[in-house]
Amino acid sequence: MTPQDAAHVSAPRIEHHTRPLGIGEPTPRLSWWVATDQPDWRQAAYEIRIGQWTSGRIDSEQSVLVPWPAPPLTSREQADVRVRVWAADAAAPSAWSDTTRVEAGLLEPAAWVAGFVGSADSTVGDRRPILLQRLFTVRPELRRARVYATALGLYELEINGHRVGDEVLAPGWTSYHHRLHYRTHDVTDLLHPGENTITGWLADGWWRGEYGWNRVGERYGEDTALLVQLELHYADGTMERVVTDGEWVWAHGPIVRSGIYDGEHHDARIVVSGWEAVREKKAAKGELTAAAGPPVRRTETLRPRSVTRVDERTHLLDFGQNLAGRLRITVDGPAGTAIGLRHAEVIENGRLCLRPIRTADAHDVYVTAGTGVETWEPRFTYHGFRYAEVTGWPDDEIGPDDVVAVVVHDDMPEIGSFACSDPLLERLHENVRWSMRGNFVSVPTDCPQRDERLGWTGDLQVFAPTAAFLYDTTAGIGDWLADVAAETGEDGLVPLYVPHIATSFPQFHCAVWGDVTTVVPLVLLDRSGDAAPVAAGYATAQRWVDGCRRLLNDRDVIASGLQLGDWLDPAAPPDRPQQALTDPYLVATAYLAHSARLLARQARVLGTDPAPHDALADRVTAGFRREFVTATGRCVSDTQTAYALAIRFDLLTTAQRDHAGARLAQLVREAEFRIGTGFAGTPLVLDALTETGHLEEAYRLLLATGCPSWLYPVTMGATTIWERWDAMLPDGTINPGEMTSFNHYALGAVADWLHRTVAGLAPAEPGYRTIAVRPRPGGGLTHASARHLSPYGPITVAWQRTGATLEVTVEVPPGCTAIVELPDRPAVTVGSGSHRFTAPHRAADDDPIQPLPPREHF
Repeated sequence: MTPQDAAHVSAPRIEHHTRPLGIGEPTPRLSWWVATDQPDWRQAAYEIRIGQWTSGRIDSEQSVLVPWPAPPLTSREQADVRVRVWAADAAAPSAWSDTTRVEAGLLEPAAWVAGFVGSADSTVGDRRPILLQRLFTVRPELRRARVYATALGLYELEINGHRVGDEVLAPGWTSYHHRLHYRTHDVTDLLHPGENTITGWLADGWWRGEYGWNRVGERYGEDTALLVQLELHYADGTMERVVTDGEWVWAHGPIVRSGIYDGEHHDARIVVSGWEAVREKKAAKGELTAAAGPPVRRTETLRPRSVTRVDERTHLLDFGQNLAGRLRITVDGPAGTAIGLRHAEVIENGRLCLRPIRTADAHDVYVTAGTGVETWEPRFTYHGFRYAEVTGWPDDEIGPDDVVAVVVHDDMPEIGSFACSDPLLERLHENVRWSMRGNFVSVPTDCPQRDERLGWTGDLQVFAPTAAFLYDTTAGIGDWLADVAAETGEDGLVPLYVPHIATSFPQFHCAVWGDVTTVVPLVLLDRSGDAAPVAAGYATAQRWVDGCRRLLNDRDVIASGLQLGDWLDPAAPPDRPQQALTDPYLVATAYLAHSARLLARQARVLGTDPAPHDALADRVTAGFRREFVTATGRCVSDTQTAYALAIRFDLLTTAQRDHAGARLAQLVREAEFRIGTGFAGTPLVLDALTETGHLEEAYRLLLATGCPSWLYPVTMGATTIWERWDAMLPDGTINPGEMTSFNHYALGAVADWLHRTVAGLAPAEPGYRTIAVRPRPGGGLTHASARHLSPYGPITVAWQRTGATLEVTVEVPPGCTAIVELPDRPAVTVGSGSHRFTAPHRAADDDPIQPLPPREHF
């Protein structure tokens, strides 16, 4: 077998882009996989060819985010990239990979000639969407055409009546005063010689629309505006531009109103007329940047599971899945027929339950033109819903394709999966996935349905490991972290939600939430091998930790000021979610010690001095032990969360840790395996039990079905993760609290334990270059598996129990190694390829839970 036959090299990936058109990086990093049947295959060298330029052979094992070796790209420049590799001990290289074409966007401000334009109507409070248009001529022999576009507001473009691109809710939401994304589209095939028309639809979106639960509009500016730069490249080497300027015209179109919370009203009878000259608008304060992460796209459509007529004018549709998106209708009715679409996550007493969405109207209206079959979907809104009520339908019945749900979210590549022998646990995992899909809509939000939908930092902090396993999120989260950095004050105050808008909610140095700056960059490093988020966010993380250090008292603990603590602890009253059983200052002090250690690790990654951060971590750890833990390991807050934090953040002596683990297990058993944690404790409690020798208690806690528990919502028919453990009460009524979202991913952070401990797949080195294979069967499960598409290729870990035998299979991608540690067996290290292991195994669930020791034991 020749080297060319032995290894197949994938087409290079450009940074984290799935479509590297109009990128913003002049020296993008390159990654590739190798597919081979040869076991223990390792790369010894590579060569990169960029056009006619070649790097020559470079001796290196690296194949992930390799530095760009050629001169930097310039604006608009195209480059064809290929790579080939040498295996260890091979004299000849592999065949060249397939080619990836990369094209730079507009990399410097001087490349922009277009200006922002909008309507000449200055009526205060008039937020009706508008259309903008221009006619232009295309000469023969057009070779390529690119449009670079963004907006102050939300926009869609059409050329000659055809949609440009497939994005929705563009340009997305960023901290607009700091950064505004633009996108690049290839529109060559939409143009023809002669006269052409370019049209822009423009609406408020996040820029000017009412947003936040206090419903304030014009947060970023009073006017919406469009920015378009169309560049036409001809065979003779010339380029012509069509840009937004005074040559454009505007008019009101058929969209009568549009808001993200309240929905969209479209009157198809309206004929666009009365075009007027546009007015030039002020440029955005924020820097124009090419988006690094994926845009929001339509990713799936769902037919209704059932259609029920509830009164003479109303049909109730159940789509069988809670989701983020909107409805698409296909209807044939007389002109002027008004079809109403209302959305909700749950029903109560046979009708939509609208109380949980608070002031969000979530009401779309389409008025038919009466010209035959009409298909319509809103452009500039989205809703969180499983159920919809349709009013005014012109026929007695709604057919299965007449009204469909269109799922919209960030178009992230799916890279992780999990399966096991318990159907409820599999459904829980699927609920986690759907909640992530429903809340990664331009920014990682808390919920997709009510008058909120903000990028809460604490939610993402606890969920990041799960997110990074399920989807390729490095670019999207990394891009959002740039806004976190931009919004963080010099005093280290990290906003509770980013992008930050003023609401009635106070802002303060809040543990768990601000720790997004120390936790998440390292999660991205561990899961993707990318140290760039660490480098980009290090100064912000320093400011955050230093700001919290200034909160310490003379006993080296945080003991005053506002904190959200173990938010939504199940014992908290419905109207006071911050009143958890665990002392909020215990939570804050524990997190400061943890973040100081993580900051020290970030310093080591970047080659800077970690000593001051290590010293702070030791100082706060000592304060934590003095203030919050007895000599025997009893926490002053005798709660699941307190022990989970103390154990997982390594805040205890060895003796304290053993006793704390035993006490945590006792608390879980005394609670009859009901969960007792909120946002702070939930991601940690199962690991804390596992690490202290209480694996079966961890499984019993995971698999409980009573309220509160992870599986209770599943037994109640949930298809996403709930904000509250008891968002729906056992009698089917809705929790009376004001915050009752049925699509909130934070408590789904448990999925990370399913991946790492139940299936046994985790990174032992950044990017899974070394894989930790450590399955811990229990809970009566007979099999489990996880698959993850790592930067080096696919990884699979699967196990099954047959009698007293445990069988484990492992797939390791080329260039990687795996440390396989089965229960009660020494660890072994294996290289790439397929591996199978068998071992006698008696699971913890084979033995009954022992009776509780007397309280005085603790």
